[in-house]
Amino acid sequence: MSIEKVKEYFKQFNIDSRVLEFNVSSATVELAAQALGCEPERIAKTLSFTVNDEPILIVTAGNRKIDNPKYKAQFHQKAVMLKFDEVEEKIGHAVGGVCPFAINDGVTVYLDESLRNYETVFPACGSSNSAVELTIPELEKYSGYKEWIDVCKIPEN
Repeated sequence: MSIEKVKEYFKQFNIDSRVLEFNVSSATVELAAQALGCEPERIAKTLSFTVNDEPILIVTAGNRKIDNPKYKAQFHQKAVMLKFDEVEEKIGHAVGGVCPFAINDGVTVYLDESLRNYETVFPACGSSNSAVELTIPELEKYSGYKEWIDVCKIPEN
């Protein structure tokens, strides 16, 4: 089970006990925000794409959407999300629990600038009913990210 892989991964940093598990689904930004009692933008959603036939993850603030021109400028190709049935095989976690921790080898992680607006964020932990609260420096450390990028639209409101 993916959540067990994440907890095992977190043991090396002594933070496995910080993983939160809910009796309700946290598979979407809205459900996770309800389960945690926080604003949707503090949910660190992890999106799965393919770039040059290689899987990548982009972690963004929960209220953000990919800006296609920014994405194309960053990766020199159109944004192509992994298909639902490809995600678990290529990333190592199923849709609803995708996170940048304990992922398959060869998956590159990017952090979107939208996350920098928050002191702490809540990424999933490999299951559709889990999360962990991390500071941005902790997210950097535990995700093994490659770089910060700016590929999201600014929300309208």
